[in-house]
Amino acid sequence: MKAFKGTVRGRVQGVGFRYSTRDVAIRLGLHGWVRNTPDGAVSVFAQGEEVAIDRFLEYLQEGPRVARVDAVMVDVVDIDLTLDRFEIR
Repeated sequence: MKAFKGTVRGRVQGVGFRYSTRDVAIRLGLHGWVRNTPDGAVSVFAQGEEVAIDRFLEYLQEGPRVARVDAVMVDVVDIDLTLDRFEIR
């Protein structure tokens, strides 16, 4: 298991980024959350199998078709055993 917390910057609000991120995370079997931040970025926490996390990080570099991702900053963090799904916050 692996976990990370990240911030995605660019045109990532108002383009369905959170919803598509949740859908991809669920398909990959990840647990965590995604939310908009006041500064226009999107914050993400995800945990799961290393291969799934790697695929998810690849997705975050692109986002949905109408988004424009300028940067993804990621920090490896501890697993949160209280999470049992992936949700939009």
